[in-house]
Amino acid sequence: MKYIIKGSEPQELTDFKALSSDEWTPSYSNLDKPTKTAIKKALMEEQGYICCYCERTLSEDDSHIEHFKPQSDTDVDPLDFSNMLCSCQKNVKKGDPLHCGNSKGDWFDNSLLVSPLQTDCENKFGFKGDGTIYAIEDNNAAAKTIENLSLDIGKLNSLRESAIEPFLDASLTDEELINFIEAYLSKNDSSKYEPFQTTIQHLFSEMVA
Repeated sequence: MKYIIKGSEPQELTDFKALSSDEWTPSYSNLDKPTKTAIKKALMEEQGYICCYCERTLSEDDSHIEHFKPQSDTDVDPLDFSNMLCSCQKNVKKGDPLHCGNSKGDWFDNSLLVSPLQTDCENKFGFKGDGTIYAIEDNNAAAKTIENLSLDIGKLNSLRESAIEPFLDASLTDEELINFIEAYLSKNDSSKYEPFQTTIQHLFSEMVA
């Protein structure tokens, strides 16, 4: 889970909320398509186009707007941009296991759910060479987050293992490996991150320290 620095809400959302009147109240359910598209684009940009939870690469067709504190909570403003993230899995295919925002659903426990908005969230999870994720130092919140967001399913473990594999290439010199790691952990020219940033960071960052 990579730390996300929230930006300002897109102007389209500000303008939409400003349409409020005695006859009409803006809500998430009546968001128009251009405004919703602008929100999702802003979320993906501030996350470097990786999922807020598992860090898979996000695409327009395989992502959705995620409310960290669920809309079912009456104290939550569904139009509060600071509570919005972008999670993977938009249209789940039959038989495909749910994970991240879809697995989380309406579950929320402030003491047991690790937030990607926490500055230290990256330090709460560890990874093994086979892509397995685990809670560092028996952290109960991290363990519950892994469980309730299904971050340890075989599908994600395999994807993480595939991301790790190129770094284990024995033909790479030390210098080449260091350059590879540094480039991987930086945004590219399109301001996008490579997937599974914290996995690679956890396993290889000491080499570039």
